Amino acid sequence: MPSKKFWKSLRQLPVTLAAIVFSIFLLGVAAAVSLMPEMPGMSVAALVAVLVSLAGLTTGVIVLLTRAKARPRTADPQYEGLLDVFPCPALITDRNGKVLQFAPMITTVLTGVEIGAPVFGFFGEHAPRAHTLLADCLEGRQAQGMCALTSDSYATSLARLGQGRVLWTFCNRTVIEEMPLPESYGEAPRLTLGRNGAILWMNNALRQMLGGTRRHARDAFVDPPVEHGRLITVRTNRAIRQYLAVELSREAGRRDILLVSPPAGTQRVEQPEIERLPVAILTCNADGALLSANRAARRLIYGDEATVRPLPVHLSGLLEGLGRSLTDWLKQVCDGQAPGQPEFMRLLEQDTERYVQVTLTPQLNGQDLPRVMVVLNDATDLKVMEAKFTQTQKMQAIGQLAGGVAHDFNNLLTAISGHCDLLLLRHEPQDPEYADLIQIAQNSNRAAALVSQLLAFSRKQTLNPERLDVGATLSDLTHLLNRLVGEKVNLKLQHKSETGPIRADKRQLEQVLMNLVVNARDAMPEGGEVRITASEQVLDMPIMRDRAQVPAGRYVLISVEDDGTGIPYEHQSKVFEPFFTSKKAGEGTGLGLSTAYGIVKQSGGYIFLSSTPGQGTRFDILLPVYGAEPAPVEIPAPEPVRIRHGDGRVLLVEDEAPVRAFASRALRMRGYEVVEAASAEEALRHFATPDFSVDVVVTDVIMPGMDGPTWVAEAMRTRPDLRVVFVSGYAEETFGDAKKIIANSVFLPKPFSLTDLTATVQEQMGEAVAA
Repeated sequence: MPSKKFWKSLRQLPVTLAAIVFSIFLLGVAAAVSLMPEMPGMSVAALVAVLVSLAGLTTGVIVLLTRAKARPRTADPQYEGLLDVFPCPALITDRNGKVLQFAPMITTVLTGVEIGAPVFGFFGEHAPRAHTLLADCLEGRQAQGMCALTSDSYATSLARLGQGRVLWTFCNRTVIEEMPLPESYGEAPRLTLGRNGAILWMNNALRQMLGGTRRHARDAFVDPPVEHGRLITVRTNRAIRQYLAVELSREAGRRDILLVSPPAGTQRVEQPEIERLPVAILTCNADGALLSANRAARRLIYGDEATVRPLPVHLSGLLEGLGRSLTDWLKQVCDGQAPGQPEFMRLLEQDTERYVQVTLTPQLNGQDLPRVMVVLNDATDLKVMEAKFTQTQKMQAIGQLAGGVAHDFNNLLTAISGHCDLLLLRHEPQDPEYADLIQIAQNSNRAAALVSQLLAFSRKQTLNPERLDVGATLSDLTHLLNRLVGEKVNLKLQHKSETGPIRADKRQLEQVLMNLVVNARDAMPEGGEVRITASEQVLDMPIMRDRAQVPAGRYVLISVEDDGTGIPYEHQSKVFEPFFTSKKAGEGTGLGLSTAYGIVKQSGGYIFLSSTPGQGTRFDILLPVYGAEPAPVEIPAPEPVRIRHGDGRVLLVEDEAPVRAFASRALRMRGYEVVEAASAEEALRHFATPDFSVDVVVTDVIMPGMDGPTWVAEAMRTRPDLRVVFVSGYAEETFGDAKKIIANSVFLPKPFSLTDLTATVQEQMGEAVAA
């Protein structure tokens, strides 16, 4: 039996079929007449009938073939289903306006609709308006207008469907409201939108679906705007679903929208379009089973978009580091319980560490079968910068802690060593207690050296930078380094000529090299070789290494390398932290590398570690090449100072009572009159007295309340000739340029000895006498 589509096609070709049937009839008549030899005249008529019928039959066949060729061959069942769900007449054309498919309801608006016929013919005098609507639609503009197709005016709306198809809908407000909707749409969600997406009204069906009213489209829909013919995602109170937006009418900026369930198989974005997108996109089901990966995703995962490799069975085989179950996250997203917040995860099976930002978006088909679109953005650089920032913040915090501890220790050591000096003045070398006091003094000095390393790490020590030749510095240090490494270890020094000068504190640079060489020696208990090389390196562009970015420029590269046991990978990120050591208890303080780190950073350089367990370790130091400067002028060394009794008046401002007690006793022993103050505020109260006068002020820099430079500047408003000695457990650079704007001031670092203090005060008073 012929199908209904066959008979439908026959009804669309009545004239052609009539011609073919008439031709066949004439052939039959001619054949019958040819069987009558007794009627010769009829033979001529039969011949004529045969010729006419053959001509008609040929013409009919040509017409059929021509129409068959011109008839569209892509009547997509997906769009037939789409037309069936519309509650108003609709049809689909190609880009040129030729009808491809139409809904049965179209006959209520248009008559004589045929596949392949131009749609403009049904608009009559409104055909130019229809042309304009189609052009607007194809160019992405709003395509809606009123057209009189029958006795009523219809709101004609156009929407692009992809693959060159255009959806035409014809809605009459009166007809729509009176027309009985299909049973499945009797309670279809419906709303009225105003300008800018404000929701002016919604029916009970939509209100129940959302679990209450909403004021704006963005509060009700996952992906506004709500446009005619567009699939939109609705986050309901139970799940996430997709609906087709059908605009029933538009009047004075108000739009009446009906939400209908899309037919099975209707997809929001077609797979070929996803394949061409420059964003890495995966698709998976609600359980995490991977379904597809587009070109950008393959490029991100495999490094080559042309690589055809099987995807992991599950999303968890591709990503890790979520911190919770990936399956639970997918389920929450599909159920509408998790916000669309992206997460940072790590790609598995990569040659280097790669991070991606993962965003999940649910997609549902007509049967509410969830699929998830997984969008991946390469976040490796972002994570590297984040890790670098975190490490910098961590080292800065440790540095502040170390500097604070060093400051407090310097105060304690000043009191200990100072009072020890006072006791030594009252004992002769032959006294039994003299040796004990010497032990206290020596251990105080050792503690001061330890605190100095803390200040070096925190970059709060006082440096005396100068123009240095690296080759000469290494040559001068060779003898001392050879003594440090011992007989079992061979020290090899290689310095390439033509390296530019650097600007650094020579004593501190030597300390860095000694610390690195000692660590290399300890890593080779059975002996080996330590290699120190120096060369110039030019960076044409910034480089990223160990989460630090080194700017472009000229650098002197100093490398210290050994063949020792290496550093375990889990320890390598901590080696520059103070008090961290991988040595046995009692064999190291954990301050050698942290001191080196602080000195290098304070000198404007970089230090990097490269180590492989069992194969050795290499430290690379990059110091910027320093520009040429005039030859330094030789400054004669100051002559030794002989301490003598003074008769001046000293104001001592120190918040630490033990330090204040020692300093005041030391100055009084030298004959000075001492006025004590425990705070800056107390010192200013002394200066508020008109007849108060002092020759020298000795003040701490860091104190509770007002600091030293601030109160001194306040006092100098009325006493501009004030001479000041600043003392501090921090470095001189701690209070920046404050000392520069205070004339007649010098700096004395803590811990200081009795001799250091009295000599500095004597110099400020001008009482120094050449020995």
